[in-house]
Amino acid sequence: MTNGKVKGVIANLVTVGVDGPVAQNEIAYITVGGATKLMAEVIKVGGSNVYVQVFESTRGLKVGDPVEFTGHMLEVTLGPGLLSRNYDGLQNDLDKLHGVFLQRGEYNFPLDKDKVWHFVPMAKVGDKVQAASWLGEVDENHQPHKIMVPFVFQGEYTIKSIASEGDYRIEDTMAVLTDAEGKEHVVTMVQKWPVKRAITAYASKPRPFKLLETGVRTIDTANPICEGGTGFIPGPFGTGKTVLQHAISKQAEADIVIIAACGERANEVVETFTEFPELEDPHTGRKLMERTIIIANTSNMPVASREASVYTSMTIAEYYRSMGLKVLLMADSTSRWAQALREMSNRMEELPGQDAFPMDLSAIIGSFYARAGYVYLNNGSTGSVTFLGTVSPAGGNLKEPVTESTKKVARCFYALEQARADHKRYPAVNPIDSYSKYIEYPEFAEYISNLIDDQWLDKVNEMKSILQRGKEIQEQINILGDDGVPVDYHEAFWKSEVIDFVILQQDAFDKIDAVCPLDRQQYMLNLVMDICAHDYSFSVFTDVAEYFKRVINLCKQMNYSLFHSPEFDDYEAKLHALLNEKQVK
Repeated sequence: MTNGKVKGVIANLVTVGVDGPVAQNEIAYITVGGATKLMAEVIKVGGSNVYVQVFESTRGLKVGDPVEFTGHMLEVTLGPGLLSRNYDGLQNDLDKLHGVFLQRGEYNFPLDKDKVWHFVPMAKVGDKVQAASWLGEVDENHQPHKIMVPFVFQGEYTIKSIASEGDYRIEDTMAVLTDAEGKEHVVTMVQKWPVKRAITAYASKPRPFKLLETGVRTIDTANPICEGGTGFIPGPFGTGKTVLQHAISKQAEADIVIIAACGERANEVVETFTEFPELEDPHTGRKLMERTIIIANTSNMPVASREASVYTSMTIAEYYRSMGLKVLLMADSTSRWAQALREMSNRMEELPGQDAFPMDLSAIIGSFYARAGYVYLNNGSTGSVTFLGTVSPAGGNLKEPVTESTKKVARCFYALEQARADHKRYPAVNPIDSYSKYIEYPEFAEYISNLIDDQWLDKVNEMKSILQRGKEIQEQINILGDDGVPVDYHEAFWKSEVIDFVILQQDAFDKIDAVCPLDRQQYMLNLVMDICAHDYSFSVFTDVAEYFKRVINLCKQMNYSLFHSPEFDDYEAKLHALLNEKQVK
């Protein structure tokens, strides 16, 4: 085992002189004051000197302190018991720690070694298996948690023995495998995997094509995201990023939800801790926290730990994907993660890129987003990791490097706009600047045609054209005045307002309107597009606004009513009567 001594300290960047070989991203422990051991990660190797980033405060660290290298990278512990847990970026169970602040050098095992799990075997003696093959399963908060051949195993193995159905702890032997040379390998319920390496134990990874239904109209209808897709939500402070995240995580058709609070303010992270256990899961009727994992690193935690948190989250998400589950990973915010990268790059005196971010920022963000995806497992099952990150650009500037770099790799872009938030048009997603590149994929077009109808994408594109035309007319009205443009311009503008108020806006705090199933979205889009397709008879522009405000009010009342309930049908009848008053036959 390689050892070394501290030669220099700059904040949490430490230079260590070593007496043997050291690998990139290897973990080391620095002993401070003869007792406290601080975890660090190798980020640069240069001859007999290596540079490590310490995951905690380096207060009291001095030249000459001993360093011990472990021979392995930063790893995450995988096994039953991850759900409903609150972890930090190093996977310490925050509920096991004492005091308001984390104590330096205090690390704990992330799982419960004493809990008993009921194991049901899925494989049998003599079966040929490989990495990620399912040996059996246990019930974890009503989710089928597969016990798998460890991802580090290479090649094909034969099952020599497997545990019978019964109750076991996570460190009990569940199976014994023999490799091609006859050597035996013991498998438990627990395995480890380095967080910086993607888990690739699957057969293939096609382009995502299946719609991930979120219940949010401005996403599902206007700019859909797919299972295994990637997207990001940039927006200035106060535009509703957190509310939109909560709505998606609560309503999306996902089996597992992972929240990575990386570098957000402590009060916002506390809100996540307090609100998520209270949220009711609309799919199961139980608490949403049952199928949620929170990885928390606030802005006042060391930057190295903040950087590690997103990789820890993604590795856990890939683990559950290997079980054939649909995982939704939400990161808030990747801007803080990028700032951590910038700080470490600056301390290492690397050549800076734009705004002092690392030169390879785009490559780092791209390789991380690439770990999400829809996969076919070796046994024919499918699993997915859908990744949605939020970006907090300074001053709402969407031209800054993190937003621009993320735009290159994320397939969905949901631009939160201050002006929409100021006008209380929530979700404040700008319908014109936002986009989904999945609607350009032929496989998605085929899938959505079979799921809804073959005219769906044409209607969505037509809706966006009406919104674009409405925006252009609004700008003309602002310059020329209401009486400076023809009446038909006002009509076109108010048709775009009908789409905005009825389709794009949604009340996240209303019991009915908070979740809009796909069949209801289809019905309302058909209704609204039919309204927009007709011409109307108006003599003066003042009549246009008054009339369409009544149309919008009736449509919104339909949104607040149970689908096809007597109340819903009553409002729809009133709407058709109103439309017959002015529509040109």
